[in-house]
Amino acid sequence: MANKGAVADWSSGLCDCCSDANSCCLTIWCPCVTFGRIAEIVDQGTLGCCFHGTLCCLLGAFFHLAPSLYTCIYRKNMRATYNIEGNQCVDCLLSFFCFNLSLCQQYRELKARGYDPSAGWEGNAHLQRGGATAAPAFEAGMTR
Repeated sequence: MANKGAVADWSSGLCDCCSDANSCCLTIWCPCVTFGRIAEIVDQGTLGCCFHGTLCCLLGAFFHLAPSLYTCIYRKNMRATYNIEGNQCVDCLLSFFCFNLSLCQQYRELKARGYDPSAGWEGNAHLQRGGATAAPAFEAGMTR
């Protein structure tokens, strides 16, 4: 789903958190979950949400600024994948000084590009293939 055409802006501003209250609350209370979901989509399912989220949480427990560095790398990767305007310096500054705002913006960007970050990479691939969202119905008659 990468856009290799013209350079684009982010679909929403850094401070547009109120436009998606659910992801805003998730990021405030569980930023590692938000990051895990983002990273799984950006990595195209190479490593799962739980791996990225747990690593981000563990890094934060032992090295205060490490989660910011980790999320900075994925912000840069997301920009490169979708050809979004910006540079590494801004990515790092936002990740260090506006950690939650940056994660919220990335989460909204994935949603704007048609992803459901909570479904993970495989879930989104299934949805894009037109997969069923419910179990098939069947009629069961009485048998002896």
